[in-house]
This record gives sequence, C-alpha cells and structure tokens, in this order.
Amino acid sequence: MNDKQHTELLVGIFMLVGIIAISFLALRLGDVGLFNNDEYVIQAKFTSSSGLREGAYVEIAGVTVGKVKQIKFDPETYLAVVDISIPKTIKVPDDSIASIRTAGIIGDKFIKISAGGSDIYVESGMEILETEPSINLEELISKYIFESED
Repeated sequence: MNDKQHTELLVGIFMLVGIIAISFLALRLGDVGLFNNDEYVIQAKFTSSSGLREGAYVEIAGVTVGKVKQIKFDPETYLAVVDISIPKTIKVPDDSIASIRTAGIIGDKFIKISAGGSDIYVESGMEILETEPSINLEELISKYIFESED
C-alpha cells in the first residue's frame, strides 16, 4: 500500500467515524426516542389545553422531570388528552394534580404536577384524574373590562 492509498484510507475512516458521531448526536439531541427506554407515559385530560405544545416540559416541585409527548382531542368527552412522558425513576402519586401553567407573564406553557400524598402511584397508561386547564388571559381581561362597564 503506497502513501496515497494509506492517506485515503485514513480519511475514509475519519469521515465514517465523524458521520457516526454526528448521527448519534442528532438522534440524542433531537430526542428521537431510540434511547428512551427508561420512561413511561401517563395521561391527563383538560377542558382546555390552549397554548400547550408537544415537547413542552413537565415539572414537579419546580424541577423539570419530563415532557409532553402528544396532545389529542377526545371526541367522546370533548377534552384534550395530553400524554406525559416521565422517567421510570420518578413515581407520581395517584392523587396528584396536573395544571397547565405559563412560564413568566407571556412565556411558554408547561405542565406542573403537584404531587399528592397517596401511597398508590400512577403507572404507565394510567391517568392523572385531577387537572386544571390553562388560564386564558384574554378572556379574563375582556371579562373584567366588559363587567366593569355595567
């Protein structure tokens, strides 16, 4: 093998390692789900999920512990069904309350779980029964303005 072939082989190996590394980082940072076997999904149903987006974070006690996987409409109950992904190491008591909150005054919406005191925990596929929908600031302002005119 001459020097030119040796150099081409090293460049090829370097490029292959680089492509593998970039692919791994893209999958990991893009949160594709190939490496997330240590999570479980629970549900919460809200009368309004206005402003909440898939990928929004979920927090317990002010600490980010999960994310919103999916938001769908249930035509039977006319409720928004939110799938929440949480690590298996975190147990959510079944009497917890899930609330849609806003980060700051005009920030993104997220789900806050206020942990209850029950010894029974929500398992994968189960539902948090107590929920509080997001507060629509526009509705509150218009209600205040129009009620004060009377």
